[in-house]
Amino acid sequence: MAAASSDSIPSVNKAWVYSEYGQSADVLKFDPNVAVPEMKEDQVLIKVVAASLNPIDFKRMLGYFKEIDSPPPTVPGYDVAGVVVKVGSQVTKFKVGDEVYGDLNEKALENPTRFGSLAEYTAAEERVLALKPQNLSFVEAASLPLALETAYEGLERTEFSAGKSILVLGGAGGVGTHVIQLAKHVFGASKVAATASTKKLDLLRSLGADLAIDYTKDNFEDLPEKFDVVYDAVGQSDRAVKAVKENGKLVTIFGSVTPPALTFVLTSTGTILEKLKPYLESGKVKPVLDPTSPYPFSKTVEAFAYLETSRATGKVVVHPIP
Repeated sequence: MAAASSDSIPSVNKAWVYSEYGQSADVLKFDPNVAVPEMKEDQVLIKVVAASLNPIDFKRMLGYFKEIDSPPPTVPGYDVAGVVVKVGSQVTKFKVGDEVYGDLNEKALENPTRFGSLAEYTAAEERVLALKPQNLSFVEAASLPLALETAYEGLERTEFSAGKSILVLGGAGGVGTHVIQLAKHVFGASKVAATASTKKLDLLRSLGADLAIDYTKDNFEDLPEKFDVVYDAVGQSDRAVKAVKENGKLVTIFGSVTPPALTFVLTSTGTILEKLKPYLESGKVKPVLDPTSPYPFSKTVEAFAYLETSRATGKVVVHPIP
């Protein structure tokens, strides 16, 4: 894709916007005349090619953390993949024409940007971005940042390391698919177990799970085997505590936290994406896209409706963006 010169960047662009909190079907509207965001000196301006949706997008839209949110109107979207069309004076890592990807919000819940990735253009600090691996499409790259970084940071916080066992709850979701792959192929797990519904068990095995548990038939907490680490990506820490070894670790990213479970809010950084680039390029860690993806830009409301069912496999991505 040819890089745009500064004078070819429009002043307005097409975007999805909500001006009040509520259900995506009620409040998310298409607007063809949204101002292209002003770029700060430590930012780059990106021509968006693809954007992926995350549960935090619709939870933010519902006003779940409005006390610390940037006030609407808001263009949603944390994950982006696209082409740099302009760079700020303090930017050193990227140049016009670079293909980049990342999670736009360094602090996921603290004043996230009002200009997200569901627009033709968005601005981002260079520290949250990385160069897109050449072997990945923009759609594949857009699916990765928030989920992959969340998976990685959770494993780091449990001090996961080679030779340890892990149980992943929600192994077929956006985060869970990456926890399985990272645990097995990057951290060197001795055993990876994961839960999913019946039709998704083969996917778990293909990603590296040694034991695929059908949660519609079996209760994971009844397994005789206990695990060094349990990564709860569905919000079942009250049950998960029963599957952890004594002195083991439990991390959860949804719902209430049952001690001794720990939780965290992701700090987005391009450093994690750069660290994992060799594994993405070699295919040891793969993007997992829901079969319904990508959704065209005009079907963004439908994409949210599907994500909100909690039945997505891997990630829901919007592409092309006009």
